[in-house]
Amino acid sequence: MDLNEQSDRDFSRARRKAFLRRIGAYLRRDPGSNQLLSFDEVKGALGIVQQVHIGFREVPVSKIVGSVGRHRDFDRAFLPSKPDLGTRWKRIDQLMHRAEDLPPVSLFKIGDAYFVNDGNHRVSVARQQGVETLDADVVELRSRVPVDSALTARDLLHKLEHRHLLERLPLDRVLPEIKIQFSDVADYRRLATFIEAHGFRISQLWRRYVSVEEILRDWYEYGYRPIAEMIREERILDAFPGRTEIDLYLWIVNHRERLALEARDERISHRTAKDDILKQGRGRRPRGRA
Repeated sequence: MDLNEQSDRDFSRARRKAFLRRIGAYLRRDPGSNQLLSFDEVKGALGIVQQVHIGFREVPVSKIVGSVGRHRDFDRAFLPSKPDLGTRWKRIDQLMHRAEDLPPVSLFKIGDAYFVNDGNHRVSVARQQGVETLDADVVELRSRVPVDSALTARDLLHKLEHRHLLERLPLDRVLPEIKIQFSDVADYRRLATFIEAHGFRISQLWRRYVSVEEILRDWYEYGYRPIAEMIREERILDAFPGRTEIDLYLWIVNHRERLALEARDERISHRTAKDDILKQGRGRRPRGRA
């Protein structure tokens, strides 16, 4: 088989795989899982605080998850989504079969995820030929919000709300040991409001201005840490698959406030609220909001 036939077959096979992946995502009712990420949308959600050219390096192809301006031309596996990509795709396929040197691709890096600035077809062909790494010229964009290569389109609203939380309260700088990852996107704002209310209370109690760093450390020491230790010691997360420690923290404090309001009894403890949540059913959010 000559290279023209080989590249025709390779492109047809890639298009067929793209069709099957699209159908599979549709049947799973999760089309977002098959979308190549838009660099501009990710950048807009995360907020970039610094940009640094880090130079040439080998990059795992599996960590390239998005593109600058070409995210509709390929799917998440970098399979070609359009037939008119064939001419350039086949030419690069032939060059790679002949093991000819190609220029490095140009990538942006955010966290542990990479986005193609130039070289989308090269990435696509490399993935279909089973190439594990590519030489790349990399520019790193740094964000306060953590990102890994498992990022999908449906995560972007969570990342945006996480960014807004950190802009209100510098949890990442003052309390880096806390992993902020909520299942409910609205909980980022709920946590910020809760901590700010804690700050107001202690400023009234101490009768002086309280810095945001003091507020966060006091909230951690007397609010978050005791409940987090209870969650870990009693392995409560085992009853709530797919939830996070900070999910449960916020559920417990909100539920305690609700129970105290209903009973008109501020002596109700967080442990009582935890027990009531467990009685309501595993894996479900407690009824009502504080």
